[in-house]
Order: sequence, then C-alpha cells, then structure tokens
Amino acid sequence: MATKRLKSFEPGHGFTRQDWDTVSDSPEITPELLQNARPFAEVFPDLAASIRRARGKQKLPTKQLVSLRIDQDVLEAFKASGSGWQRRMNDSLRKAMKLQGQIG
Repeated sequence: MATKRLKSFEPGHGFTRQDWDTVSDSPEITPELLQNARPFAEVFPDLAASIRRARGKQKLPTKQLVSLRIDQDVLEAFKASGSGWQRRMNDSLRKAMKLQGQIG
C-alpha cells in the first residue's frame, strides 16, 4: 500500500510539528543522489557491526517447527490474546495432553 506523501505538516501522523520542521529542509532524492548512495554498512562498518544481532544457541531444548492446520477461529482467538500467543498455544496443548515439563 502506497503512503501519501505529505507536502506540509498534518497532525495525526505520529510526529510533531517540531519533528516536521527538523527534517523539512531535507533535499529531494534525485537520480544523481541515489546513484551516489552507499550502503550503511559500507559507510559505517564499525557501527553496523556493533548493532548486528544474532540469536545465540537456545538454552532450553529446541522446539520443533511444524506446519499445522487448525480451525481459523482457534487461531484468531490465540492471536487476539496478544503477544506470546504461540507460547500460550503450546502451553494449552501441553496441558491438554497432561505433559509435565517446562510451561512458558
């Protein structure tokens, strides 16, 4: 979905008038500017390296990735419960199967 390009400040877009004024004098991106653009990691290699994050090895046993078909209303109910719905679904399955072990 394309975002409408604002020509002037309009409230209600997640930024303030001060934010708008701070960046409003930024130059238009021309083909020449775009042609001379370089990747962030090339311009600031040390900074790019310091912000790269990789997941480390899991401390708890690894969970198995599966493809599972479930009723749409069940999925929607878990998703509607907010962040962490996959964990709660796993916990519900564990409880239904009367399995002992780590919940959460």
